[in-house]
Amino acid sequence: MIVYKKDQTISAKQLGLLFKRSGINRPYEDTVRLEKMIQTAPLLITAWEEKELIGVARSLTDFVYCCYLSDLAVDKKYQKDGVGKELIRQTQEVIGEACSLILLSAPEAMEYYPKIGFDHADHCFLIKRKW
Repeated sequence: MIVYKKDQTISAKQLGLLFKRSGINRPYEDTVRLEKMIQTAPLLITAWEEKELIGVARSLTDFVYCCYLSDLAVDKKYQKDGVGKELIRQTQEVIGEACSLILLSAPEAMEYYPKIGFDHADHCFLIKRKW
């Protein structure tokens, strides 16, 4: 049975392993960076199978106007089971209807997000990170 938790403490090692298992392009071996990613995220929703972290929605938000869903990662073994959709639903539940939920999609996930209620926006600008 999959259990979802809000603001559950996770380690950089757990997050890195999940990123690796999900196939998401993240620095899964850089534990210092991963730890900062965990510590600075005001909203973290996690999915667990027993004691194993199988999904995460890590968001940066002010809780009143906008929420940037920075990481949505689900272990490949669970990717067709609705885990990502539930992580997003729970994120929306926390931020409320007055807060926009925003994300940048990986190219291979572009078809997924419209299926679960996201509108496509063409007006995004980006300065890419150097490393």
